[in-house]
Parts: sequence; structure tokens; C-alpha cells
Amino acid sequence: MKLKDQLQQKIDLKTKPTGALGQLERIALQIGSIQNTLTPELKKPAMLVFAGDHGLADAGVSPYPKEVTWQMVMNFCAGGAAINVFCKQNGIDLKVVDSGVDFYFPKDLPVVDCKVAMGTKNMLDEPAMTVEQCREARNLGAELVKAEAAAGCNVIGFGEMGIANTSASSLLMHRFMDLPIEQCTGRGAGMVGEKLDFKTSVLKTVSEKYKPETVEETLATFGGFEIAMMVGAMLEAKKQEMIILVDGFITTAATLTAIQFDASVRENCIFCHASEEQGHQMILEHLDAEPVLSLAMRLGEGSGAAVAYPVIQSAVNFLNQMSSFEDAGVSNKE
Repeated sequence: MKLKDQLQQKIDLKTKPTGALGQLERIALQIGSIQNTLTPELKKPAMLVFAGDHGLADAGVSPYPKEVTWQMVMNFCAGGAAINVFCKQNGIDLKVVDSGVDFYFPKDLPVVDCKVAMGTKNMLDEPAMTVEQCREARNLGAELVKAEAAAGCNVIGFGEMGIANTSASSLLMHRFMDLPIEQCTGRGAGMVGEKLDFKTSVLKTVSEKYKPETVEETLATFGGFEIAMMVGAMLEAKKQEMIILVDGFITTAATLTAIQFDASVRENCIFCHASEEQGHQMILEHLDAEPVLSLAMRLGEGSGAAVAYPVIQSAVNFLNQMSSFEDAGVSNKE
């Protein structure tokens, strides 16, 4: 019997009606399959939050000034953000990574320095980054994940911070899913009404300006340093056979991009929540993904993944600790 069939049998023989634990059963099956065992474990959960600035922010596609990126990184370092609270609550090790923030952080701050440049370029004028910079960002993301795996981590989540990164994500979604930019563009941090129309028109202008041919060129043209770093991190997490906790719209756009490089990345992804951001639901449907939670969140930072973690732990725990009908001496159905 194949391991997947053995896992399903183990799930079905627990003291419950078949399928009664719903999505927890599917998560347990997925994690057991990733780890190739009937007794999976979640070890040393980690969260990497990548921060980077976007030149396109200068075009006014976000209601917040670019300075908010570095200011929020300072808030992460002080322990005051939502991601700090949820990671602390659930025993997740949090690291904040400077992928390309337009600010020099004091050396004594707990920030992992992976700065590729002082933010990406304004896409209205030139591609966001060079192919070489994009490759550097992906390699840096991969190295961080290698280090986490070497330290014993087998479940990793990714978050992000970067003013205007919903714009970059919308452009990547638009290209990789071949959808009109209007369907891919949402309010982000608060662009509604005429402001949303303006944001959409800017992204349309950007899209029409470039015709990248490869996945790498597309990521370099429209992405952000934090997105490129997440892509490299996800590709490496798959190589390490780690469980990948996918957060909201930006992280899912990075996942969509990683899947263009290696389709098998999808097998290791648990999609943690359904963001309120327009476009996220469409990517989830495109990837045939059923999110763990739907809490009307749209914060980013990896917050949805951190909040979902106890549910994912519950899936592993029932598989390992719940009695079977035989163990409990309970009569099963005929």
C-alpha cells in the first residue's frame, strides 16, 4: 500500500465518522505526505518577514508614504506589530529581513541584512530590478531557508512589508494568470474610489510598457526585492521538503511566481487564510487552494500564517494522538 493510502487509512480509522474533521484531515494527509511518514512532526516553526521598498510608491499608488516601510521594520524590532504578537503566542521564531529597504538600519537592531539595493526602481521609468539583482535576491532567500533547515526547522512561513507591494503583486498575477489588470488590482492599504482608479491606470501603463519573455525577466521587471527573496526562499523550502505556510495576497503572488519556476512547490504549500484583498481569491482558485481560515484579514506581515498555525498543529496532533476504533475498543460502522 502506498504511503498516501496508509495515511488516509490511519485518518479514516480514528474514532470519528469518516471525514468528520474536515479540512484538518486534508492537512494531516498533506503534511504526512510531505514528510513521507505516518507520524509527522512540526519542528521549530519559523517566520521570515522580508521588507523592501518599491520605486513605484513615488507614483502615488499607496496612501502611505514610503517611509512607513522602515518605520514598520522598527516596529517589528520593538515587538509591537501583529506578527510579533502572533508569533510569540504560537511559539514561532520570527526573523525580520532587510531585502531592500530605502533606509540604513542601526547595526544593533535584530534585522537580517540582505539589502540588495535601496529599493526597486520606479517601473514607470525602468524595470523594478535587473535580472542580476533578481537572481541575487532569490539566492539570498534560499540561503536563509537553508540555515533554518540546518537548525532543525521543517515548517516555515513568509511575511512581507513594503509600501506599494500590492501593486507589484497585481502585476505579477496579471502576467502569470493572463487576467486584465483591473481584476488583479485591489485597494491595498486603502486605495478606494478615484484613488483605486488611479492605481489601476498606473499599473496598466506599467504593464503596457514591458514585454518580458521569461519568468525571471517578469519577476525582475514587475516584482520587489522582498517578493523575489520570498520566491527563492520557497524554492529552497521545497528542496528541503519543508512545509510552506502561505500568508495573504503578496505572499500568494510570490508563491504563484515560485510555481512558474518549479510547479512542485505547490505540493508543500498550506494556504493559511483568504485575504480581503481583491485578486487573492482568484489566485487561490487558480492554484486549487482551500485556505485554512477566512477572517477578513488583509494585513500582510505573515499574520494570517501565524494565526493559522495552531490549526495546522491540531491536524498533526489528531493524526498522532487520537485513538483508532480498535485502540479505544469502539465499534466502527459496518
